[in-house]
Amino acid sequence: MSEAAQDAVAAAAGRQTPRGTPLRFSKMHGAGNDFVMIDLRDGTAPPSPQLAARLADRHTGVGCDQIITIEPPRAPMSVASYRIWNSDGSSSQQCGNGARCVAAWLVRNGDTGDREFAIDSPLATHSVRTLGEDRFSVEMGVPVFEPAQIPLIGFARPRDEYLLPLQGETVRFGAVSMGNPHAVIEVGLVDAAPVERLGASLQQHASFPESVNVGFAQVLEPDHARLRVYERGVGETLACGSGACAAAVSLMRRGRLGPDARISLPGGELRIQWAGEGQPVLMSGPSAFVFEGEWNA
Repeated sequence: MSEAAQDAVAAAAGRQTPRGTPLRFSKMHGAGNDFVMIDLRDGTAPPSPQLAARLADRHTGVGCDQIITIEPPRAPMSVASYRIWNSDGSSSQQCGNGARCVAAWLVRNGDTGDREFAIDSPLATHSVRTLGEDRFSVEMGVPVFEPAQIPLIGFARPRDEYLLPLQGETVRFGAVSMGNPHAVIEVGLVDAAPVERLGASLQQHASFPESVNVGFAQVLEPDHARLRVYERGVGETLACGSGACAAAVSLMRRGRLGPDARISLPGGELRIQWAGEGQPVLMSGPSAFVFEGEWNA
């Protein structure tokens, strides 16, 4: 989201529900990546960055990785749109696990009449398919490898791997945008990966002017990899849907994974399918309702 758009959202957020009016929400998670879901289709303004951070606080708030607001659709054939707010109050442009939870929320609410429907993320319209047993597949869009569009500064053309000097070592990583920027580092043992140290350093590196989500991937078999993700605005999460897509396509592009792969994250497993350059990524996985509640703003 551009700075101008963020400013507009912040201005709109000043029109909050009056203090003392309960804000209804659903707590959900997708493979352990957890969300506070808020229905804003009645015209209620989105949460301010300060309110989003308060809601996300795991000690004094509801507790979550992201807040997701469900809003009226933008595209003619879509059921609804959604926006994403990180636990630090910043906005995000994409969230794969969140998209599945939006789909599940809409199905439970009776807003979808078919097994296949569409929802609008902050960036695009996504086709959704209901798989049964609280599982959904979401078409996540075509991955972007052009450095300027990730954005990744200092490299003129796409590469399978990039090298950057960082903290006295040379870091090798793949880079891709799934609507948000991702760096993917292949490691020998994901349990021993320096996720917080290296993830935080890459996020602050000048080569990533909009920061970056950093994935640490261990290939187990040609159709299976393990992954941990250090997300911008959140830190390490139990799962990251767009991160799983980014890791899969980065490894597929290098021949390290086949076109249909399981990505195991600390919170669960996602299936990623990609037919190759210029084709959209299909992500499948679970969604779950945890509880309903009211926030006394």
